[in-house]
Amino acid sequence: MTATGVRPREASEAEIADWDRRAVRAPGGHVYQSTVWAAQRARLGWKPRFVMLGDDHRALVLLRSFPIVGGSSAYVPRGPVVAPGERRDGGEAAADRVNALANWLVEAGVAVVATDAEVPASDTAYGTRLRRLGFHPITEIQPSRHRVSVALADGTDDDAVRAGFTKSTRQRISGAERDGILVERHDAAGTVADDLFERPAGPPREAFEAFATLLEGTGERRGFRFGPRDVFIDWWLAALDAGMLVYLDARDASDRSRSVGGLILYRHGTRLSTVHSADPPGARETHPGVMHLLRWRAIQLAIREGCDEMDLGGVDTAPDHAEPSKGHPMAGLYEHKRSFGAHWVAMTGAHERVMRPSRYSIGRVAARVDRIVSR
Repeated sequence: MTATGVRPREASEAEIADWDRRAVRAPGGHVYQSTVWAAQRARLGWKPRFVMLGDDHRALVLLRSFPIVGGSSAYVPRGPVVAPGERRDGGEAAADRVNALANWLVEAGVAVVATDAEVPASDTAYGTRLRRLGFHPITEIQPSRHRVSVALADGTDDDAVRAGFTKSTRQRISGAERDGILVERHDAAGTVADDLFERPAGPPREAFEAFATLLEGTGERRGFRFGPRDVFIDWWLAALDAGMLVYLDARDASDRSRSVGGLILYRHGTRLSTVHSADPPGARETHPGVMHLLRWRAIQLAIREGCDEMDLGGVDTAPDHAEPSKGHPMAGLYEHKRSFGAHWVAMTGAHERVMRPSRYSIGRVAARVDRIVSR
């Protein structure tokens, strides 16, 4: 069955009011398809459109206007959402919905549409159908294409999951606990697993300011750029308030005045996803096992929330986004994540369809010129 008969339309007020439940909390959902993310992007100049693809599917689309020449580009961040069951049984129908969305957007003056829905590469029907419909792979829009994941079976418990860790990881976790490392949890979505966490010593903004500083330092050491700082902090606070973000902050019980490591997680679909992690210089010598303990606490939270997956985040980098092998700059981080019993999950990746080639080419030039003039 295909979705060629789908007629996209603007979502009604009632459908937008129910948007996050269907686009974020439902299986396969993503925070970047939320009304909260839409509002954040709108403040930065994007124009959000909430589009219904039939009665049961939806897509947040972000439009960016081309200066001078008119028209726009469109991005469907981590969407449209494709539920796990549908990927197995109807990947072609999901691709047809994306194509119907593109056809609808071109009528609104959109020259190109990009999508990076999270669909495993093993579900070949989706990617194959997309390419047959005129989409082609592009450079990833988000930092990583693939992810490293811990599968959580229904009814599993701490002991069963921890048994899948390497011996050294179990030892590092135990060592961090013995050394008095506490984990504070900033989370607006309930009290589950409070036995694992400490109440935060300060307000979220203060914690996020400190974490941003850690992330800037980590970026300098690892060769990536973090920022703009204020934009990230505003987004973290909004997502936290909506119950879509969890921040785990490691502190030394003997001196809780400063963080010795932090982990930001998204809560969406049926999983928790690692987004950012950072620790101060020298922390792994003075507080070995901190990052192991933080990831373990995240996994424990996922177990208690009934998640079927703990997404430990990506380790692949441009341009090839390949699985890191020995000698690769990300090989150490990959082995660290694999030590939790995690496995590599290859994703289909970002695709785009150019509907108006001339307008797209001219628009890109105009946007580049506008950025130069605006500096």
